[in-house]
Amino acid sequence: MAQYDTGYRLLFSHPEMVRDLLLGYVPAEWVAEADFSTLEHVNGSYVADSERQRHDDMVWRVKVGPHWLWVYLLLEFQSEPDRWMSVRMLVYLGLLSQHLIRENELIDGCLPPILPIVLYNGMSVWRAPLEVAECFVAPPPGLARFVPRLPYHLVDEARLKLHPLSSVRNFAEALFRLEHGRNVADLRRVLQALDPMLKDPALQSLRRAFGVWVRSLLRRKAPHSTIEEINQINDIMEADSMLAERIESWFDEATRKGMQHGMQQGMLQGQRQGEAAALARVLRRRFGELSAADQARLAQAELAELECWLDRALDASTLAAVFAADDQPAA
Repeated sequence: MAQYDTGYRLLFSHPEMVRDLLLGYVPAEWVAEADFSTLEHVNGSYVADSERQRHDDMVWRVKVGPHWLWVYLLLEFQSEPDRWMSVRMLVYLGLLSQHLIRENELIDGCLPPILPIVLYNGMSVWRAPLEVAECFVAPPPGLARFVPRLPYHLVDEARLKLHPLSSVRNFAEALFRLEHGRNVADLRRVLQALDPMLKDPALQSLRRAFGVWVRSLLRRKAPHSTIEEINQINDIMEADSMLAERIESWFDEATRKGMQHGMQQGMLQGQRQGEAAALARVLRRRFGELSAADQARLAQAELAELECWLDRALDASTLAAVFAADDQPAA
């Protein structure tokens, strides 16, 4: 997963990706005044008092009118939303502000505007506060003005309303479509749309970054046996018919193996449930009604344990004797 995250950061180290993210998913009036040809990446890792550096954040700046707008982009790869993201963002922007003061990046003696963005690619719904004030309990009367306030803009990939057309509008949308494509056809369509978009020699670095990320995506979704074949593809962004057929065969193999694994698990689960039901009938006939605790024990037991208990139940004198030494089930 670390390599996959690295590929994500590599993509958003390109101005074209950040430009398309801002234009497509951070709507506001300021965009009309922005000169995206000035967009530049700034070192975003600042040393705090603990001398620890952060590498999951990226800082960009772009001219809006005569002044710089600083964009703090945090890439959030956790599967579950971070409840304290607002507090983290408050700290990070405080460190960035200190850095801007030290570097004299001021406008008429004041700090420049900063736009905080969290790009989240997890599947769970983001329910964490978008405003740091919501992380504090209501203060005593007269102290409300001392509660810190700082909102951030959330881009929740899994719940974005992507363009309804089959074509891909920009690079950021292409990434989101690849990330959450439902099948091989979705992946193929996006790659076929991206290929001509990335033919410009000036975009070869971004093309390579997409290639790195797509390889990581395929390694995650395709069978392990295809990894070497994936690594040997010269230009995975070409999306020609031959490559599309190979990708489809990989996913078909992964689906088939997944179904086989699911069937095996289902058969084992069915066998375990059948054994538990048979054991319960024997125990009730010999020892009377089972307690809730005993029923729970049967429901949670492994197949080997159930088989062991069923053997004991045939001649055990008490119910306790059936479950005796149940930490050593029969083989």
